[in-house]
Amino acid sequence: MTRVNLITGFLGSGKTTTLLHLLANKPADENWAILINEFGEIGIDGALLADRGATLKEIPGGCMCCVNGLPLQVGLNMLLKQAKPDRLIIEPTGLGHPKQLLNMLRAAVYQPWIQVDATLTLLDPRQLADARVVENENFRDQLVAADIIVANKSDRWSDDDRQRLQTWQQQFLGERQLVEAAWGHIDPALLTQPALADRAVPDAVHHHHNSRPQGLAALKLDGQARWRRALNEGQGYASCGWIFDGETVFDTIKALEWARHAPVDRVKGVLRTADGLVNINRQGDDLFIETRPTTPPDSRIELIHHQPADWNLLQTALLKIRLN
Repeated sequence: MTRVNLITGFLGSGKTTTLLHLLANKPADENWAILINEFGEIGIDGALLADRGATLKEIPGGCMCCVNGLPLQVGLNMLLKQAKPDRLIIEPTGLGHPKQLLNMLRAAVYQPWIQVDATLTLLDPRQLADARVVENENFRDQLVAADIIVANKSDRWSDDDRQRLQTWQQQFLGERQLVEAAWGHIDPALLTQPALADRAVPDAVHHHHNSRPQGLAALKLDGQARWRRALNEGQGYASCGWIFDGETVFDTIKALEWARHAPVDRVKGVLRTADGLVNINRQGDDLFIETRPTTPPDSRIELIHHQPADWNLLQTALLKIRLN
């Protein structure tokens, strides 16, 4: 029997960082698998989570519960059959809706094979001050569907953020548990808590994306191409991502400055630089950088914004900071 958790949260709430912490503290005798869905086409989280001690499966390019749930079913079935994990953690896109995922996981066909444990939803209380986020249906429904709310990034809250969180907690938390965390550092024992009784989660309104058909693998380069880009739009957001071949090396300082100053809401990337592998994770003004000794087969970077940006201008600047 595979225990399953859904870890949800809006864009930039810290889902990937939380997964990194959980994987670093995984019980040594347990076999884990991670099923990742991303809004963008490129597939960044798989590279960020690679070599962390779990089997990974990516479903890039939108919401994994679209197209009658086929991408999720295929990815889930492959992981259950091939990896036979003790625990499976599913990370939907920050713009994903939880209801169809939970309905599918609780369907009779999966009952002999999986047990659905607590759903954790990450919340950055600073987002409660952003009307565009608070009014987003998926943001609200992710919180409604949660068994445990993880109020993340506590090291960056202001007094006003704490007050907004307290007000939200009084109005909406109910019988559920709220856990405060910084850098996604939560107790792995939270994953073992049972799911609460089903709550009335509204149906999703916005599911479809203006992108290629749903795939089951991250974008790859074809032929002799040194790089390519992919676009996606849906649910009031737009993304642009680039993939570069394994021979491309970036100037470290210039790449970090490009990521820091790009006029977009969200930046994630895994880049080969002159100083080694660099992971980049930026939400608003929050920039997290990690260097790693492993060498990825390519470089990938994804930008997400609440409206289409000048992707061509950003691309021109990105191409100029290559060293070869």
